[in-house]
Amino acid sequence: MASQFLPILITFGLAFATAVALLGLSALLGHRSRQNPPAKTDAYESGVPLLDHAQKRISVRFYIVALVFVVLNVQVAFLYPWAITFRELSAIAPWVVLLDIVAFVFLLVLIYAWLWRDGTFDWGPRKKKLEDGVG
Repeated sequence: MASQFLPILITFGLAFATAVALLGLSALLGHRSRQNPPAKTDAYESGVPLLDHAQKRISVRFYIVALVFVVLNVQVAFLYPWAITFRELSAIAPWVVLLDIVAFVFLLVLIYAWLWRDGTFDWGPRKKKLEDGVG
């Protein structure tokens, strides 16, 4: 039983030894300069220095729209396998297959309409909702 795991243990041992050797060689032979000019330690993107620091508050709306985008794209990705197998499935029960996808697309449209009505995609200032017609 233990002989079955011997190749796995040898592989892990070699991987660990390689990692330790590479880290040790890097620490021994690596370039160590304590006096780096600030230009070498500053962050840059595509060779252009940053205009401001990245420690800013970002509106949660960006994350919500990104999550909605991902969720709706994943749901739309489910349409592809359905389209591929539609002819096979429609030979067995055509109305069931068609009603299933119509219900699925209806739910997608319903979710999108609810998010739109809720103001998820509005980027301007928030409008105050009037309750019971009293301003």
